[in-house]
Amino acid sequence: MKIVLVNCFDTYENRIDLIHDYFVKKGHNVTVIQSDFRHFKKTQRFDIKQNFIFIKSKPYYKNISIARLISHYNYAKNAFKVVEEIKPDLLYVSAPPNSLAKLAGNYKKNNRKVKLIIDLIDLWPETMPVDKVKRLPPFQFWRLMRDNSLKFADYIITECDLYQSILDYALDGLKTKTVYLAKKNIEVVRKPLLCEEEIHLCYLGSINNVIDIPIIKTIMKSVNEIKPTTLHIIGDGENRELMISEVKNTGSKVAYHGEIYDPQKKQDIFDKCHFGLNIMKKSVCVGLTMKSIDYFQHGLPILNNIQADTEDIVKRYNVGINLKDGNLEELVDKIEVLKEEEYQNMRVKSSEIFDQLFSLHAFYGKLDEITNEVIL
Repeated sequence: MKIVLVNCFDTYENRIDLIHDYFVKKGHNVTVIQSDFRHFKKTQRFDIKQNFIFIKSKPYYKNISIARLISHYNYAKNAFKVVEEIKPDLLYVSAPPNSLAKLAGNYKKNNRKVKLIIDLIDLWPETMPVDKVKRLPPFQFWRLMRDNSLKFADYIITECDLYQSILDYALDGLKTKTVYLAKKNIEVVRKPLLCEEEIHLCYLGSINNVIDIPIIKTIMKSVNEIKPTTLHIIGDGENRELMISEVKNTGSKVAYHGEIYDPQKKQDIFDKCHFGLNIMKKSVCVGLTMKSIDYFQHGLPILNNIQADTEDIVKRYNVGINLKDGNLEELVDKIEVLKEEEYQNMRVKSSEIFDQLFSLHAFYGKLDEITNEVIL
């Protein structure tokens, strides 16, 4: 079977790589069409990957801009020119951008025999931190590009259950399933060295405009009043200096480690930490983050304010502490009275929940269920 995966962003590439490998192992002929523009670094890519076709795309330098929308739409048009040439039996399209969903729907209308899967990895404009303008006509038109195309898909995958609840009006009567983000297995040696006289927290990932730095500052200030507290930062971003400055202003210490991709080096830092911070602005509509999966894989419980899926996972499986409006004092109290045995149980359960929900085994099991329905 000829299978084409269409994806715009390198930020989704980890998921696309796993899907590519899944279909290749099943014996299918797989092609991945992707933009040659790196979203985070805002640079063109020149690397070569087997079975990948990189479409030359116009650069943009602001995440919310007309230039970005134009770049995405042009990429979508050029990507589907390649789809037309390949004529796949199964077309797997990740969205956003919403223009990919629109053109995928158009392709299905004109090629009824093709099986179409749309993978909603994010929701635009719902997840963008721009509450005041989301309801303006241009943003509603943008949303409808996606919504009006979903009915043409044979199957809709969502990255989290939250997205299904938000889009219930558009998904009614359609085949849908949540397939969580996943990570390949890693080989690391864990040697937790936790200081009883201090509290060490960690922030992992991009330090961008969706991270709630004021909330992180408040957490650090409150926890530092219990015991001397250090924030370990693994990552980078446009708000790095702001975050470091704000945390230091609380009297807490900051250990900035930069970007680290080596699993063992990350593990060595996590082994010093009591919790990982999984904190975003309230206006950001997400149910799951890659950083939380990273924390769980390394056996690190989380302090979490992400709603829906993650909030439920933390509560149900005891893999951290949820922060809700007005319960900061409760969160701090829980940290203060947490017994060693209870905490170590959190670390064990964090690893277990990774294996259960976010491992390759779990990911491929979900894909088996979907492809059996779509292909058979």
